[in-house]
Amino acid sequence: MEMVRIVERVGFAEGKMAKHALLATGRCQLDLYCLRPGQAQTPHAHPDQDKVYYGVEGTGRIRVGSEEQRLEPGTAVLAPAGEEHGLANDGSAPLVVLVFLAPPPRH
Repeated sequence: MEMVRIVERVGFAEGKMAKHALLATGRCQLDLYCLRPGQAQTPHAHPDQDKVYYGVEGTGRIRVGSEEQRLEPGTAVLAPAGEEHGLANDGSAPLVVLVFLAPPPRH
């Protein structure tokens, strides 16, 4: 069994959003995104992958398609395959988000 302590993996980067791989199989992947205030994920789409964002700490703005919502601790947002999506920390505190992707990217 693989287990990860999320709190031990939180870490930020200076110039851009920090992305930490946590767990993965051939069918799914779990990442941790850490954004300082003002940092953002460039809007993009995955043609064959669904992505779920789950707010852990802080608040931010998430866009899926043309719809935009607040992402807060305890909330989850689905970005279905093919829909453009992006995340931004427009708050004053760090933003920590769990991100589940299925299937995982082919690297």
